[in-house]
Amino acid sequence: RRNQRRIAKLAMGAAAAATVAPAAGAGSEPGKRLRVAIAGGGVGGLIAAFAMLKKGYDVTVYERTGKFARFGGPIQIASNALSTLKAIDERLFERIMKKFTTTATRRCGIKDGLRADGSYRMTDVGDLSYLWDDKVPADWFVAFPLKECADFFGLPYTGVIDRPDLQEILLDECNQLKVGFIQNGAPVVGYTNHDSGVTVKLEDGTEVEADILVGADGIWSAVRSQMYDEGPVKEMGADGVSRQGCRYSGYTVFAGETILKLGDYYECGYKVYIGPGRYFVTSDVGNGRIQWYAFLALPPGTKKAEDKWEGKSSTESEGENVISWLKGLHKGWSSEVFYVLDNTPTQSVEQRDLYDRLPEFFRSWSDGNVVLMGDAVHPMMPNLGQGGCQAIEDAYILTQTLASVQTYSDPVGSQEAIREALQRFYKTRMPRVAGISLLSGLASDLIINAFDTPWSPHDDKGTDWKSYLTFLWKPLLQYVVFPLQFLFLYSYHPTGSMGDLPKKLVEDWQERHAKTSEAEFERVRLEGRQTSGPSFF
Repeated sequence: RRNQRRIAKLAMGAAAAATVAPAAGAGSEPGKRLRVAIAGGGVGGLIAAFAMLKKGYDVTVYERTGKFARFGGPIQIASNALSTLKAIDERLFERIMKKFTTTATRRCGIKDGLRADGSYRMTDVGDLSYLWDDKVPADWFVAFPLKECADFFGLPYTGVIDRPDLQEILLDECNQLKVGFIQNGAPVVGYTNHDSGVTVKLEDGTEVEADILVGADGIWSAVRSQMYDEGPVKEMGADGVSRQGCRYSGYTVFAGETILKLGDYYECGYKVYIGPGRYFVTSDVGNGRIQWYAFLALPPGTKKAEDKWEGKSSTESEGENVISWLKGLHKGWSSEVFYVLDNTPTQSVEQRDLYDRLPEFFRSWSDGNVVLMGDAVHPMMPNLGQGGCQAIEDAYILTQTLASVQTYSDPVGSQEAIREALQRFYKTRMPRVAGISLLSGLASDLIINAFDTPWSPHDDKGTDWKSYLTFLWKPLLQYVVFPLQFLFLYSYHPTGSMGDLPKKLVEDWQERHAKTSEAEFERVRLEGRQTSGPSFF
């Protein structure tokens, strides 16, 4: 009995202690969790939400769209981002890889847009005998060392996944951690910092309290608009070209998608055809589909087709006109380009003016308890396929940085520590993101302005000064520039080497890819081509 009374007294004392509120500055209340509001339910916002939910944070995503639907084209996930996803969660990584189309294990590179003759040869880019033997083809200019650089670090190989598939996986994983974690039709329009956190303002006038607001609301970010005092979202700048602090890149891109068994479908991941003043890209995006892009230096607003991201689809006549116009612009180019254009469903054709931002070297990505990530602060040109990848890295590093301010006795952390952590996140991420952003923009400028059909002693297709410069660039690009570029991109890989896993993943994918692609080729043979889904990356 004496022992029972002693235990009862101890239990009563513990219960009383638990009800006493902590003194000011002594830490957060027992059971309290870090409250995180995320503006935007795109890929970056959803990955941030999942990573933070796994840490035990109380996360709510506020998304503009009224409901989620299968919308959006393929998104590239490079080796560095695949490593980051695996570091976030093993099951998430495995589910993504089951829907993945690998491109980097096949030839990816730059082709001569005028000399590629439609035979889809895999010629050796290092064979110099074409200089004295006119029977040796020179249709491949450079091969990107994607596989070699991934192997150097022991990482999975770059590829693509359909955005709706990735979105569905992320929504499911997040809902397993917190049912109702996302509020649709509730865009964030502003915020107010205060001593105990941040008040998040929604479009309908509702205000919610949070410890942190993460602005993951894309290139036309309402959170960034307030943080940097940019004025109304997407407002045209005084120069008549820039919008909401984002500069017009100088390029518009036309895109389309088709199901087509090219002569090199199983041997080639993606190709960049170069020629005078423009370039044309084709890529395998899985299930027999080929996606193409035509990058052109045109003024903003040179509108010839619609953009499904803006809520409109091109009409059949608009698509026909664009394809006819592009064929005229590429007169004299390889039949491989025309074969893709001629077999594209006209209503799949889209157009988008490309905007980006200069790196924020001097302005922080955070303001009090508010922080920006992804396209909201560093939108970049698509040439390196790193836009989504950098958002994935942002989500992981932001979560890790916030975790560093928590202790067992204080699972939230002080407001001062949170603000310092957000500043530390900016300082950690800015140098790498700035380098990748500048490289992405430089790639377009070089191809359009400094590249041309390479010089050859056997014909007169490349006789401009840029042709000689392009010819001289070849060995430097192949053996120095591109290896260093991709080693830099893949140098961030939080998992470290994955050993034999990348090769096992490729073996599984190859069998699946062949079956699904051949089934689609047969379907098209029997039923004909149909309008494809959204084609933008």
